Amino acid sequence: MSEPAGSDAVPDADGSVLARRAAEAVAARLAQRPPDGRLPAAASLRAVGATFVTLERHGTLLGCIGTLDPARPRYLDAMRNAVRATADPRLPPVTAAQWPSVDVTVSALGRHERLPAETPDGLLAVLRPGVDGLVLAAGQRRATFLPVVWHKLPDPERFLAALLRKGGWATGGQPWRRAWPPALSAVRYTVAEFTDPAPRPAPGATPGAAG
Repeated sequence: MSEPAGSDAVPDADGSVLARRAAEAVAARLAQRPPDGRLPAAASLRAVGATFVTLERHGTLLGCIGTLDPARPRYLDAMRNAVRATADPRLPPVTAAQWPSVDVTVSALGRHERLPAETPDGLLAVLRPGVDGLVLAAGQRRATFLPVVWHKLPDPERFLAALLRKGGWATGGQPWRRAWPPALSAVRYTVAEFTDPAPRPAPGATPGAAG
């Protein structure tokens, strides 16, 4: 799917290459061989950008790792995060036996847009359910939900409460509104999602051209 207007657009054809490069980086790591070092032809992939990479097998999450702040060419960021997602500390490592049935999804992040966060209601008033990724930050803590999380938490208040708990600001049975940090900042972003689906060759197979 193409990236929404107002962000750093990644055309569909380039996004397919991006997802394939991320998948090939994982295959290379599992096969213990060097990753594809070629520069992609697409300028949108060579441009500096931030990505998240999600690995799933038959709908079950195997790993999700990402970058919020652009720091390297988008294709390198996706390859790096794909490899890191195979060892997501929250989940068991991805194995070579699992790999042929793993779907690889790259979320290319658009530009950050600061939102009012002085009060919960002020932030809730401007959130766009189903569209916005959200980053909350206060002190040394920062937490984010990708837009895909809206599928599981479609209610804005539940979405926001869960993100506060993820960041460690709201714990246990504490009412999430009372846990609102006084110096909280919030930014939203949109994403374009591109998937390289299973089935795929075993890790030792020779990779195809990646653009």
